[in-house]
Amino acid sequence: MLQARNGWLNRLAPATAVLLIAALITWLYTIMQSRAMGAMPGTMGMSLIAYILMWTVMMAAMMLPSVVPLASGYVGLIETNRLVGVTTFALGYLSVWAGTGVLAYGLSRLTGTIAAGNRTIAVTIAAITFAACGTYQFTAVKQKCLTLCRAPFSLLLQYSSWQGATRHLRVGFHHGFFCLGCCAMLMALMFVFGVMNIGAMIILMLVVAVEKVWGSNDTFPRVVGVACFGLAIAVIWFPQLAPGMIPSMTMMNMGG
Repeated sequence: MLQARNGWLNRLAPATAVLLIAALITWLYTIMQSRAMGAMPGTMGMSLIAYILMWTVMMAAMMLPSVVPLASGYVGLIETNRLVGVTTFALGYLSVWAGTGVLAYGLSRLTGTIAAGNRTIAVTIAAITFAACGTYQFTAVKQKCLTLCRAPFSLLLQYSSWQGATRHLRVGFHHGFFCLGCCAMLMALMFVFGVMNIGAMIILMLVVAVEKVWGSNDTFPRVVGVACFGLAIAVIWFPQLAPGMIPSMTMMNMGG
C-alpha cells in the first residue's frame, strides 16, 4: 500500500508543482501590474497584443489552480517526459483563454467607448452583465461543463486513447473549452469590477475553485447566480459596486 501511495504522489507532484508555480508567478506579475496601472476601464490604452498578454496572464492566475485535479489524473497517463507533458497540457489549456482575450479586447473597447462620461449607460452595462452571469449559472450548458470538470473520469478515459506528438497540447485545449463553458460569464464580470482588480480576481478564483470541488451539489453555483442577480439590482443604487465603470462616471460628474 505504501508503494502504491508513493507512486500516486510521484505522479501528482509534477502536475501540482508546475501548475501551482506557474499560478504563483502569474499572480505576482499581475499584482505588480495592478499596482502600476490600477483597475481601469476599457482597454487601458493597450494595444491588442499587449491586452491579450495581460488577459492571458490574468486568466492563468485565476484558472490554473482549479486545473490541478484533472492534470494530476492526466499525468498518470503519461508514460515518459511527464514534466514536458504537463507543461504542454498547460500551454494548450491557456491557449483557449488567450483566444478569449481577442473578444475581451473588443468588448472592453466597445463598453469603454459607449460608457465614457455617461452614468446611465455605464450602470446599465454593469447591471446587464451581472444579470447575464446570474442567468448563466442556471443553464444546462453551465451544469454540463461543470459536471465534467468536477468528475473528469470520462474525459480521462477519452484522453487515454489519444495519440500523436501534439496529444498533450490537444488535451489541454480540449479541457480548456470545458472550463470556458463553466467560467466564461464569471470572467466577464472583470469588465464590471475592472480589469486588474486584484480583490475581484481573488474572489472569482475562489468561486471557480469551490464550484469545482463541491461534488454534484448544485447549491453553490445557484447561490452565486442569485448573488449576481442581487448585484444587478444593487448596482443601480450603488454604482461603486462596478469600479470598472466608475472612472468614466467620475469624469462625467466633474464635467457637470
